[in-house]
Amino acid sequence: MAYASFEDLNVWKKSCQQSLAIYRILENVRDFGLKSQMERAGVSVPSNIAEGSERGSPREFARFLKIAKGSNAELRTQLYLAKELQLIQLSDFRILLENNKEILAMLQGLIQSQST
Repeated sequence: MAYASFEDLNVWKKSCQQSLAIYRILENVRDFGLKSQMERAGVSVPSNIAEGSERGSPREFARFLKIAKGSNAELRTQLYLAKELQLIQLSDFRILLENNKEILAMLQGLIQSQST
């Protein structure tokens, strides 16, 4: 294991930042259904990274990283919906989408490293 704790993982840090950005950007959104879904999906990404990291085995860690990857994809879908519904500004959408795709790549790399 090349890190001491999940707090050392850049993907955990970046996904926490993504989650915080979602909360801030959606602060005044009144579509509570989509807002809640996006917030929960956003929180799920770093939470699953942390939980898997603490499980103590590469196999379990990889399983939770895959769950985090799924939550990240869920959030990406919701970003597209929020953009089309004009719940978020286009500039915010672009930044969040870019960060989301970076997190995806980081998760995929970490998953592959657990299977070797």
